[in-house]
Amino acid sequence: MARKKILLVEGVDDEHVFKHLCGERNIGILDEVKKQDNDSKLLENLPVELLQSDIEALGVVLDADTDVMGRWDALKQRFVQAGYSGVPAQPVPDGTILDPPPNSLLPRIGVWIMPDNRSTGKLEDFLLLLVPEGSRLFEHVKISVQRIPEGERRFTKPDEIKAILHTWLAWQKEPGRPFGTAITAKYLDADVPQADPLVAWLKRLFFP
Repeated sequence: MARKKILLVEGVDDEHVFKHLCGERNIGILDEVKKQDNDSKLLENLPVELLQSDIEALGVVLDADTDVMGRWDALKQRFVQAGYSGVPAQPVPDGTILDPPPNSLLPRIGVWIMPDNRSTGKLEDFLLLLVPEGSRLFEHVKISVQRIPEGERRFTKPDEIKAILHTWLAWQKEPGRPFGTAITAKYLDADVPQADPLVAWLKRLFFP
């Protein structure tokens, strides 16, 4: 039986984004994009997933949030405890990939820390890169969100990116599409060069 290609992600938005991204960019068919409900649950379940002997390649996608290195150190600790060697001190900018130890059934491991393995942020920061370049409507979206009067602003400053992205999707021909189908509809364009590093990492990890 062929061993599996599994991608672990935080939640349902990530799950659908990666399914549609893989389809739009012809990356190949993964056996499962496995949502974990949140970042804590993903980190909690990771050691168990590493020990599944039927997995050939295991990808891990986590938001950096406010601390890229804190996120990386939490992952690195789990990889070292599982027996991986040569784990870098910091995430590789183009996406980290670790080969399994010799004579082990551990999987090849890949890590992508959203948005770009270097910056603080989350899935939505990456998705903003997929907004078609030069859109006058998008400029209007950003200005509109930023001009919400202070007393009427219901979201915190760290969530402004989410507000901008959801407003962009709300103002399309089919308002309010979820992130995944917004990629298929080209409201978010998976073919922009900014998506190439993530696509290349997925291909190196799962289809070398």
